[in-house]
Amino acid sequence: MRLLLDTHALLWLLMDDPQLADPARDMVTDPAHDVVVSAVSLWEIAVKVRVGKLDADIHEIVTACQRMGLPFLEIAPRHLVELAGLPLFADHRDPFDHLLIAQAIAEDLLFVSEDRNTPRYPVRHLRCSGGKVEPSAQ
Repeated sequence: MRLLLDTHALLWLLMDDPQLADPARDMVTDPAHDVVVSAVSLWEIAVKVRVGKLDADIHEIVTACQRMGLPFLEIAPRHLVELAGLPLFADHRDPFDHLLIAQAIAEDLLFVSEDRNTPRYPVRHLRCSGGKVEPSAQ
């Protein structure tokens, strides 16, 4: 199975945070699964560090991902085409979330996220707090 980590899931994995519960952690760390990190997450981290919303070192995060063998997913035109077709919700306007979801759909990746808005989108996802794969919203 191929998985895409939401930004918080990536940080929880790297920090060994219990918010990434054992069932989800086991799936993410299982060598039988391919796990990728989006450039979108790295961008989100860098932006949040710059505006003071996150205390992290982007260089250390990139290095840790490389050490773990996590490949990076760049932003491609097909991701933006998918993004343009996503449903709009007035109460969920986070551009990082939207592009990560679009990437997961376009690349047929299981999206690992605890975001309460994820089930509203047509993406297969795995909640960080559990190990059950949720189907995409229709």
